[in-house]
Amino acid sequence: MSSETPTDAAPDTPPVGWLRGVIVDAIDVERLGAFWQQVLGVGIAEQVPGWLQLKFGPEGSLIAFQPADPIAHAPGRLRIDIEVEDLEAATARIVDLGGALKEFVRFRPGEEHRVMTDPEGNEFSIVSPFPPELVVR
Repeated sequence: MSSETPTDAAPDTPPVGWLRGVIVDAIDVERLGAFWQQVLGVGIAEQVPGWLQLKFGPEGSLIAFQPADPIAHAPGRLRIDIEVEDLEAATARIVDLGGALKEFVRFRPGEEHRVMTDPEGNEFSIVSPFPPELVVR
């Protein structure tokens, strides 16, 4: 189980993975994609039916936490993808840290995601690295 209080120092243990991206559940993929394209100033990396992916921006990713009323708190419409080298090892480590495995997702042939939850039930996915031919920066 992890420490309950964050510290200024990075953990002594190696990371489970890295924050690859934040995925937004959209009612209108094109409209929302165009909005964020303008906000972030980036082009399109991939667009297929049911999926629009913008290119990586020049800076890294940030994740922050703010207090929420536990009664009003409900799962949001964002999904964080954490890229990992080994799905089995990452799943075990996340469970050991207090998270849980919610479901297996097979998005494309040969591509498996695992939907996990943090200790408060917030969902995120662990994913294998992109195949080299899909890496567009």
